[in-house]
Formats: sequence, structure tokens, C-alpha cells
Amino acid sequence: MSLLAVLALTTPPASIVSALKEHVQFLASDTLAGRATPSPELDMAAEYIATRLSGAGAKPGVGESFFQIAIYREKPVRNVVAVIKGTDPKFVGQYVLVTAHYDHLGTRPSGEGDRINNGANDNASGVASMIETARLLAVKPPKRNVAFIAFWGEERGLLGSTYYGKNPVFPLKDTIADINLEQMGRTDDSEQGDRKLTADITGAKFSEVSKILADAFKAKGLKLNLDAKPNEAYFVASDNAALALAGVPAHTLSVAYEFPDYHKPADEWPKLDYVNLASLTLGVAEGVKRIADLPTPPKWSEIPQTERFRKARNGE
Repeated sequence: MSLLAVLALTTPPASIVSALKEHVQFLASDTLAGRATPSPELDMAAEYIATRLSGAGAKPGVGESFFQIAIYREKPVRNVVAVIKGTDPKFVGQYVLVTAHYDHLGTRPSGEGDRINNGANDNASGVASMIETARLLAVKPPKRNVAFIAFWGEERGLLGSTYYGKNPVFPLKDTIADINLEQMGRTDDSEQGDRKLTADITGAKFSEVSKILADAFKAKGLKLNLDAKPNEAYFVASDNAALALAGVPAHTLSVAYEFPDYHKPADEWPKLDYVNLASLTLGVAEGVKRIADLPTPPKWSEIPQTERFRKARNGE
């Protein structure tokens, strides 16, 4: 089956399920020792992500390079940046971002038993979904450019995304939305129960992006929960925050805000639901395509909670 045909499906093919599992198995392997910031293992993860984005059909996003380099604790760290060029000359300079952090907590310095925080769900799952979203969109690119960014340093305080917000590769005024993917692989939420075929979006009422994504999810037989109790509280807790503070309508998608092995060594790759992750990835790709094909960019909602984001958008 061609990838173009896959875009029309509501049930994911085995090829996407297998690819997602392969990405998570590598990124959450003991070899990568929990992908601490900074570390050689984080660098290995960055190289893997760049290679897989290239293989998915995306091009380097920073000149001829896939890496935006920063310095943290006197060591180089990298945001991985790739792009799929849009097809409509009217929107040649406009971008939709799909983002996910690729770092985790590294290895516990002491203690009995397993000390590696592998971070399979948090956030190898989000990175895997981002890579396969790129593969799906590369088959038939939308009207606007779509950039894919894997951020370093989220677990140390949203460092990679904050660096990007202050040093954007693509002009923020021409970035019409950001969809950040976080903890997409586990369906066993400690508070909300089983989460199959369902995701939440932070700041659901904050912009027009939420409704567009919800409609796209519905078309794929999925549900995007716009009424989840914690969605406003979590809005500034992930990498979408840096983009929102810069004025970009930016939200995080997540299946389980809290899952039993959160920030523990037991967050291992076998515990993820890869068929469900593949279904959600089809929904993400459809949603990103719809946003990238809009005649006009999505807007922030005119509500008190978005005032500072709207001011940033307007350059105030």
C-alpha cells in the first residue's frame, strides 16, 4: 500500500506500527541511557532523529544542516530541525511546526535495581509520532511548509524550545501554528483511565487550532478531548509554551498527562500501545495538513487567558 493511500485510512497499517515501535525501541534503549541533557547519548538520539527525518522525506531545516546548535554547561546541544516544503507559492514563507522533545532524565546516580530512566512514553513516543507524521506528509505536501523540530532540554526547564523561541530558524510572525507531541504512547492515565483512540490538547479554548484538530481526529475515528480538566494548567508545562509566549498559536497533544511510570525507570518501550500511537499519528498528520492548507492562519481566541499571547502576536 502506498503512503498516499495510507493518508486516507482510519485504521493504521502494520508498517506505521512497526516504524513507531522501532523508533521508540532505539530512543528508549539502555544504550541511550535516558538521553540526559547534555550527554553523548543525547547526541546519539539527535543523529538518529535527523537520519530518520531525512529518510522520511524531510529536508534540512538550518541551511544544509538538520541541527540548530546551542551551548549548555559548556557543551554543544542541538535542536533537530527538518522541513517539508509547501506547494502553494502564496504561502512560500509560512510554516506550521510539529515539535517534540527528545531528552529525558538520564540515569539515577545511585539506588538498587534499574537506574536508567529510559523515557519511552516521555518522550520517545512523541518523537516517533513526529517522524512518522513527516513521512505521511512528505507523500503529498500541503500548501504551507511544515517544519519538524525535536527539542533538547525539556526536562531541565523547556530549554531547547525556549532557545528556539529566542532564536527562531523560521520567522515567528510567519509561523502560523505549533503542534507539540508529548506522551503519546501510553493509554493508562492514572486519573482519567483508559485513553484508547483519545487525546487531550492543552489550552483547548485558547485558539482556533483546537477545533481544526478535533475535526481532523473525528475524521480518523479518534476523539480530541476539548474539555479535559487539566488542559489549561498544563498549557505552559511543555514546549508549546515558548512558542505561545512568542505569539504563535501553540498547543500540546498528549494521551496521558499522568501515567503510572511517569519519570521512573519503568517507563519502558514494551508498555506502549503502538497500534493506538499509529492511529493517533494518522490524526496528527491529518490535522497538520488541514492547518497548513487553511486560507488564513488560525487565530488566538479573544479571551483573558490569551491576552499576553495575542499581544506577542501583534508585536506589543
